[in-house]
Order: sequence, then structure tokens, then C-alpha cells
Amino acid sequence: MYTVSVMEDFIAQHYLTVPDPGPEGEVHSHHYEAELTLSGPELDEYDYLVDIETVEEVLAVVRARYEDALLNEQSKFAGHNPSVEHFAHVVWDLAADELDTDHLSTLTVTIWEDDDTWAAYEESV
Repeated sequence: MYTVSVMEDFIAQHYLTVPDPGPEGEVHSHHYEAELTLSGPELDEYDYLVDIETVEEVLAVVRARYEDALLNEQSKFAGHNPSVEHFAHVVWDLAADELDTDHLSTLTVTIWEDDDTWAAYEESV
């Protein structure tokens, strides 16, 4: 199995909407890192699993959409607690729509909230 992973960082804000969120219930920023990890059993005719530039373009879309944004105000977060887990799923949906996944087995999105904390969403494609 081959695996390629590409990361992009940006700063965005959110506040948690769960009962008794403590200080996380106030608007605050995170220096997020969005990581796309793609896996598959075979390389293409150019010996690529995926063109890394294409993955970088998808991450540029993620950055453009969410950098300096308040996640709570974004349509994909409407009615949801803007947790790092939900954020990973939102980015997965975007990446799955934008990438050619025909020869891939899995797509995993990991969102790093800080140096020590992350959540991931993975599905077979």
C-alpha cells in the first residue's frame, strides 16, 4: 500500500456550543494544520499515487475558505458544534469532491488543533 500525506496550516477561530464549555465557549483562535493522507495499492503510469500539486491545490482551497474565519459562521458548521472532529469531516467532504479518488483506497483528513491535539476522519473511497 502506498501513502502520500500533505499538510497546510492556517489560523481560524471558533467557540464551542456544548453545555458548559468553559473558556472554550468564548471566541478563540487555533493554529490549525490540515493534513490529507491518501492511500492506495497501485501507482499510476507516472509512478504517482496522486499528484502532490493537486493535493496542495485542494489544501489551498481549505486555507482560503477557513483562514481567519469564524468556523461557527460557516455554512458547513451550521447546527453543529465546531469541534476538531467535525472540522475533519468537513475537510474530508471537500477533498473527496475535489480529488480523483478512482485508484485510491482511503482518504484520511487529520486536523491538528495544536502541537499535541488532533482529530481525523477516514473513509474508503
